[in-house]
Order: sequence, then C-alpha cells, then structure tokens
Amino acid sequence: MRATSAAHAHADPSRPRADRPPAALLQQSASARLKADGSLSDVVGLSATDIWAVGQEDVWEAWQNRSVITHWDGSAWTEFGIRNDASGAGHLRSVAAPSPREIWAVGDGHDGLPYVVRGDGSAFDRVSVPQFGSRDWLGGVAAVPGRTVAVGSRGGTPLIATATSAGWTVTEGENDGTLYGVALTRKGDAGWAVGDDGGRPMIMRFDGDTWDPVPAPSVEGGFLRDVAVDGPRKAVAVGGVYHDGGKITPLVLTWNGKRWSRASIPTRYAELYGVTGDGKGHFWASGYDPEHAGQAYLLRGGPSGGWRVVRGKSSPAPRTMRLQAVTHVGDLTLAVGHVVDADERYTDVVERFQPGTPKTVTATPKTQSPPAQR
Repeated sequence: MRATSAAHAHADPSRPRADRPPAALLQQSASARLKADGSLSDVVGLSATDIWAVGQEDVWEAWQNRSVITHWDGSAWTEFGIRNDASGAGHLRSVAAPSPREIWAVGDGHDGLPYVVRGDGSAFDRVSVPQFGSRDWLGGVAAVPGRTVAVGSRGGTPLIATATSAGWTVTEGENDGTLYGVALTRKGDAGWAVGDDGGRPMIMRFDGDTWDPVPAPSVEGGFLRDVAVDGPRKAVAVGGVYHDGGKITPLVLTWNGKRWSRASIPTRYAELYGVTGDGKGHFWASGYDPEHAGQAYLLRGGPSGGWRVVRGKSSPAPRTMRLQAVTHVGDLTLAVGHVVDADERYTDVVERFQPGTPKTVTATPKTQSPPAQR
C-alpha cells in the first residue's frame, strides 16, 4: 500500500449539509454487489451499456483478497474470472478498453509480481511480461489499438511498460518517483503519465517515440493520481497537496498545449483520485470530501476552465464515501469506489449522474466462471 490514496488503489478509511447535485443532473447510487469488504478501483466505459470496472474483495486480507473484473451491460453487473491464474491477483488497480474485444487490467499478484490481464469481452487471461520482477509495481494502464502502456515504479524510480505488436519494452525514469496514472491520445501517438517524487508532482510526456519528464508546477507536498487527455492542447491531471496536520487540498493541473498550470478549485479540503473527459473539452474528477464524507463528490470542468462541485445524496448513517475513478459515455457520468461504515466495513459503490428522468438500475450481479484452461 502506498502512503496516499491512489486513483487505482483502495484508500485507507477515515472517520465521518446535504448538498444536492445540480438541477440538470439526476443521481443514483447503486452497487456491483461484490463480496465482503469489496472496493472498485477503476472504471472505463465504451458505451452506456458496455462498462468495465476492476477492484478487489476482502480488502483487509492482504494474502487472501481476490481481484474483481465486472461488466455493466445496461441492466446488471457480471463478474468474470481469470484463466491460467495459478497465484491469484490480489488487487487490480486500473483498467483500459480500446475496443469491446480488447480489455486490459493491471495490479498485484500474490506471487509478488505485477499482474497484467487481457480479455476479449468473454474471457480473461493473465499476460506474462518477462521483463517484470519483484521490485516492480503497477498503478495505471492506458490502451489504444496497437499500443498498451502500464506505469508504476521499479525500486523507487518511475516505470513505464509498453506493449505493441513487437512485444513488451520496459523503461525506467532517471529520477526517484512513482507513476500512478497514464493516458494516450486516440491515435496513441502522444500521451501523459503522472505521479510524484515523494514531495512534488511528477509529469512525463510521450511524443510518439520516447517518454521524457516535463516541468510541472512546483507544489510542495503535491501528488498526482490520474490524468485525462483531450488532444495535443488539452489535458487534466488530478491529485492533492499534503499539509500539516494530515489535511489534503485538491490539486488540478491543466495543459494548454504549452505548459501545465494549477487550476482554482471551489473546495478547501478534498482528495482527487480519478479524472476523465468526453473529448469535447469537458472533464470530471472523482474523489473524497472530508467535510461531506458520506456523499459522492465529483468536480465538473468545462472548456472555459472553470470547475464546480457535484455531490450525491446525504446518508442518515455515518459513513465515508470515496470515489476512486470516473468514466463518461454519452450523457452518463459513472463513478466507482467504496463506502466505509462506522464499523469499518467496505461496500463497493457505483454512482450515476445523468440528465433527464432516471431509470431503475438493476444491481443484481451475475457470475461468469472462467472457461477451462486450454
């Protein structure tokens, strides 16, 4: 576990004005009905009826927890197993889907090695990457047709692993740090990876050939956990800033094609874990607001650069809700994460924000057993 809550790693629980979401958005809270102590770490949507999420069950049992891959088809969540899985994945942190027939996920294996999974929409297999070792850790993955990139760390230095038709290549950064989030342009000819060096934000840029560090605003105590890209002149990275006393303020950095700059956020204290965009200049960031710990918390940004808060419904019972990741497809914004109750029990959560009249959401899961190994 890292010292901070990551977009693709379950957050440690903390202890808990009812604001309504904007009038234009209707909110629904549901669950993928994972087993005891379940948490969803990441989500990606191809359409409103084709959404993939990953995470883990039994989050407190480090050597017994089980990875989760689950799919939303518009009416129910279906869990999928992993074939040729001798050791078992302890935790899947990130998922990417360049097409309905190509889904990638990364995380940890119980064998002490990074865990990489690839699926075709009906079955999933663990992928062997010979270049990985016990010093490696993976936090994020992005994929487009023909290129998959996973990021993390190798013994305290940034790690970037790329898969193409030629196979896997693994490169290390020259300075200390860990990468948690990565995003590619639609063509895969450019991209960004974000993280921190233990004291300040870290950003690396892909120019179609190599990954190189680029200047980021010097924010003492700052860290980045996810990034979304909307063409060569627009990208957003999110995270937080540590302060004395353990308080964290939200951090949003924006790229305008020439430089990264810090955006003004209408929340004093909050943690941001995930960010997504719609390809039209709008972005959504998900996280946790300690002053409204029991409510869903998102930020919504437009092409003009302004950001506003979107909240879910309040709860009569004490609880803490952390939305680890968010995706946007069509007019649907869907965020996933977990709720921690007063007894420190985890329950996975799925929050939907959508214009118009809400439809009834069926959360009854189905289970897809892995086919026999071939």
